[in-house]
Amino acid sequence: MTGLIHHIELYVSNLKKSNEFWGWLLEELGYKLYQDWDKGKSWKLGDTYIVFVQTEERFLDIPYHRSRVGLNHIAFHASSRDQVECLTEQLKTRGVSMLYMDKHPYAGGENYYAVFFEDPDRIKVEIVAPPE
Repeated sequence: MTGLIHHIELYVSNLKKSNEFWGWLLEELGYKLYQDWDKGKSWKLGDTYIVFVQTEERFLDIPYHRSRVGLNHIAFHASSRDQVECLTEQLKTRGVSMLYMDKHPYAGGENYYAVFFEDPDRIKVEIVAPPE
């Protein structure tokens, strides 16, 4: 287990919106609700969990942008290309901001089958199918 990610903690601008978005997505990917308190929530898969915490009001003046120093994006494994397509349709139905749809599903390259989109704070997320 040495070197595997233990957990990731993301501060969000609107905990309610982030919980709705991430809760649905992570549960679709097999995560289970792990922790729940007034300022945050987490979901766990195996030994790894992802935490979302409400940012304090005094730090909300500068919004997140993936081109600044810090996190650029988060990528998750999908079980199959079918799962990528199913999630793509569900994301569209939910009104999620989709990225690179003009190149979908090969925006990451001709042998890289994935969907790219943004969370409520515009953090880029991708779901990647295993190679065929």
